[in-house]
Amino acid sequence: MTAAALDFDLPPELAAREPVEAHGGRRDDVRLLVSRGDDEIEHRRFTELPRLLEDGDLVVVNNSATVPAAVDAVPEQGPPVVVHVSTARPDGTWLVEVRRPAGGSTTPWPAGRGPARAGLRLAVARGSLTLVRPETARLWVAAADVPGGLVALLAEHGRPIRYSYTDRDWPLSAYQNAYATEPGSAEMPSAGRPLTAAVLAELAGRGITVAPITLHTGVASAEVSEPPYPEWFAVRAPTAGLIGHVRERGGRVIAVGTTVVRALESAVDSAGRVRAACGWTDLVVGGDRPVRSVDGLLTGLHEPRASHLQMLTAVAGEPALRAGYAAALRERYRWHEFGDVHLLLPDRRHR
Repeated sequence: MTAAALDFDLPPELAAREPVEAHGGRRDDVRLLVSRGDDEIEHRRFTELPRLLEDGDLVVVNNSATVPAAVDAVPEQGPPVVVHVSTARPDGTWLVEVRRPAGGSTTPWPAGRGPARAGLRLAVARGSLTLVRPETARLWVAAADVPGGLVALLAEHGRPIRYSYTDRDWPLSAYQNAYATEPGSAEMPSAGRPLTAAVLAELAGRGITVAPITLHTGVASAEVSEPPYPEWFAVRAPTAGLIGHVRERGGRVIAVGTTVVRALESAVDSAGRVRAACGWTDLVVGGDRPVRSVDGLLTGLHEPRASHLQMLTAVAGEPALRAGYAAALRERYRWHEFGDVHLLLPDRRHR
């Protein structure tokens, strides 16, 4: 991993191609890499999480539920395509990605070679999507003309977004967290996938509180070359109040997923306190933007050069992140939404 780009080689065999349940396991039967600063790394099982946290800590989760955001479409000319519906925009349009069917999954077209162009009409099960303009190298702004609305169409005709590293389609239930109550995410906020009812119950029994925020995720993490795009979030007053209370009593705030960090940082006031807030956020956490709302982060393992790695650096520091990823590669942890999990905690010496 280079210091500048947080780059590394990810062997393809480290992709988690199916959930652990495919072989009779439980969701929480995954590995947990624990990093404390840049010189303390532990290899645990996820079921040990409650014993790694402390009485008085607060765990903040994203209660956004995954929608079946992949839908078949037919352009005015050319072969059928698959549209990944990313996220609604404040003006009522949508961000979408037009992809090429490939062996039961999809692949992106090489730059400039796909059918996407301004004005292209894509027929869907009932109605159409019309591409308006490019938003990034792969995402387009689209206007939806769909009786009953695009969300209802996806619920009836869509399927979960699937990438080529998975072996086959999995039902939507495989992409839902145990606490997901607010439909809206194109892709699963997957850091919380191993948080089973049993793990949540043990957290409560050990005096560790769990509180929700909502942030509806778009498709895939933005690439380094892409600008951020707005996502809808809500931090309600009870969660904001809990964060202040925990901080006052010396407890730690642990975010479950980068989406939680983005939402909480979008709700931080000028004094560094989390306040109730909701709306659209295009905040990018990382680089010169420090993290003020959380003390630790539970997250999946991210691909080379993913923009989320900059956020992890802001939470834990680059030396800790470099050491953690070197250990994950060496010990052959599994990547992606069905894979293993990384817990970044503060250095014990700085408590």
